[in-house]
Amino acid sequence: MPGLNSLHVLVVDDNPHMRSIVVAILRGVGIGIVKEASDGADAMEVMRAGVPDIVIVDLNMFPIDGLEFTQMIRTAVDSPFPFVPIIMMTGHTERTKVTAARDSGVNELVAKPISAKTLLDRIVAVIDRPRSFVKTATYTGPCRRRGTSGKDYVGKLRRKSDNQAKNAQTNEPKEETA
Repeated sequence: MPGLNSLHVLVVDDNPHMRSIVVAILRGVGIGIVKEASDGADAMEVMRAGVPDIVIVDLNMFPIDGLEFTQMIRTAVDSPFPFVPIIMMTGHTERTKVTAARDSGVNELVAKPISAKTLLDRIVAVIDRPRSFVKTATYTGPCRRRGTSGKDYVGKLRRKSDNQAKNAQTNEPKEETA
């Protein structure tokens, strides 16, 4: 794919074998700069020396796992780049793990065993279809909604809490929604 040679990707995994597989895939598809880190703390230091275009991080690492690392990148006051696209790799694809990854602020998820095509698809997704960044009291990261169906929504407010907040502001009777 043209243009990949200008990308700078950081691979963070405490398993040196898995890290070498991912690095080989990235170099094989033509990624220009590939750096490695063995844990979240090491990755923060690598990022301070030069912010990558994309970070690929494993979910299960020690002492800082991929969820904690992602949250540090997204919310720490000294974070080198809180908006960097993060692709998380995991062999644990049960719903609770996927939800935890999404809620930590990852952009994309790759299930292990990974393939070059799947990894490249996720890289292309964060480049060609970036999601807007959201920062609230309880979440910082890419918008968790994937579809565009609500983009131009003009109907009633979507959530019961939206109606309650609106009614509290206007002192109108509360309207119940499903």
